[in-house]
Amino acid sequence: MPDLLVAPSHAQGVKLELSDYIRIVRKYWVLLVAATLVGVGMGAIASLMQRPVYSASTQVFVSLQGGDTTAELAQGNTFTLSRVATYANLVDSQRVLDGVIESLGLDETFSALDSRVSATTVPETTIIQITATSNDPAAAAALADAAAASLSETVTAIEARPDQTSPVQLAVVERASVPTSPISPRTTVNIALGALIALGLAVGFALLREVLDTRIRNERDVRAVTAAPMLGAIAFDPKAKQRPLIVHADPLSPRSEQFRTLRTNLQFIEVDDDSRSIVVTSATPGEGKSTTTANLALAIADAGQTVILIDADLRKPKVAEYMNLDGGVGLTDVLIGRAELVDAVQQWGAKSLYVLPAGQIPPNPSELLGSKAMATLLKELQAEFDWVLFDAPPLLPVTDAAVLSKHVESVVIVASAGKATKHQLETAVQLLNTVDSDVSGVVLTMVPTRGADAYAYGHYGYGHYGYMERKQQEQKAKRFALPKVR
Repeated sequence: MPDLLVAPSHAQGVKLELSDYIRIVRKYWVLLVAATLVGVGMGAIASLMQRPVYSASTQVFVSLQGGDTTAELAQGNTFTLSRVATYANLVDSQRVLDGVIESLGLDETFSALDSRVSATTVPETTIIQITATSNDPAAAAALADAAAASLSETVTAIEARPDQTSPVQLAVVERASVPTSPISPRTTVNIALGALIALGLAVGFALLREVLDTRIRNERDVRAVTAAPMLGAIAFDPKAKQRPLIVHADPLSPRSEQFRTLRTNLQFIEVDDDSRSIVVTSATPGEGKSTTTANLALAIADAGQTVILIDADLRKPKVAEYMNLDGGVGLTDVLIGRAELVDAVQQWGAKSLYVLPAGQIPPNPSELLGSKAMATLLKELQAEFDWVLFDAPPLLPVTDAAVLSKHVESVVIVASAGKATKHQLETAVQLLNTVDSDVSGVVLTMVPTRGADAYAYGHYGYGHYGYMERKQQEQKAKRFALPKVR
């Protein structure tokens, strides 16, 4: 297999660039917005379902009685600082909380009250700050004051010496005030957190879906499969079935210009050859290979070069239908000697375009396309025409295109954006490499013109023609009906 066409995608893994993230956001913006709104709603509902919790605090000053000299006062201060942390740890002890329950007449157990009362020390001071929480603001303030009083009684009892009062004294510096606003739920925080979580889940879903989606959407996806060049991108046309020959029906449309761009790019391939023979195929059916081949032939003929379009799809031929020609006699009849080439080839209008329909559908298409008669016919056609274009069947269902590719100079693969997968395109390229056929390039068809996956092509043609000139061209195209001649 030529090194140029080795697919690097599976070895290197999936890599997303900044443009990919922007495209994902554009593609899934409705989902992202909806998820964010749902997260906001869930955060608001969670806040409404929670009972409000109020917090109240009181401060207790710890001091040591006695001490007249400076040394005694310093020693007492050092002693007090060393004991403050110990006293703070006593606040949620069972002895202190039992005193709170008794003083307030609470119908709670020690373990239930333990989570609602806490204490901290103010750094570099002998002040203890006691905090209590409750669903009732007044109860929170009462609980904090009761805890301060119970702590004072407990410390006094612990520090008391036989026949002496406790040298340690706890005094309330600031009584707890009744809080006016709850500390929980924090509605703003809950709403923001809900929105972030929901948005994160939506982004993760979008990224996962994009990573797992192996469909080809742009030129970078094509390059991830093969190093063969991108020869062109053809926009999606919802009316393609009604007007398959867009180059003839609307020659000034952007889509027609894209086929002319494809023609120009193909001219740089095999530039040293007097005649070019190209097989146009695809990986799977329904990717637009037949319309691409027909419009490419029209674009080449418009440039003044002679071209013959051959319908080599001997299973489901479409060229005769698209070109509005009689397909009763064609390629199969010439190959088996039932008809002469000059009788089977039909000129399309006044252009330098000639068409060889498929003819009768044979039971052995692959054998006919790979026969010596086919090789002889191709040499004869190359001597007469500048371009020989084959509309061949898809590569994956049948081997016809791979067999035919051995006779021609190059192969163009048509891939439908949003339909063809990287695996399908890679398999098609490998099938051609197996028979030592050169892939000249890839044409991306059915490219969306709007949305996140829209291809960056310009609206060609309009800037070069005035309004009246364009109308005259359109009227002329309408008068020139599709020919049906032999």
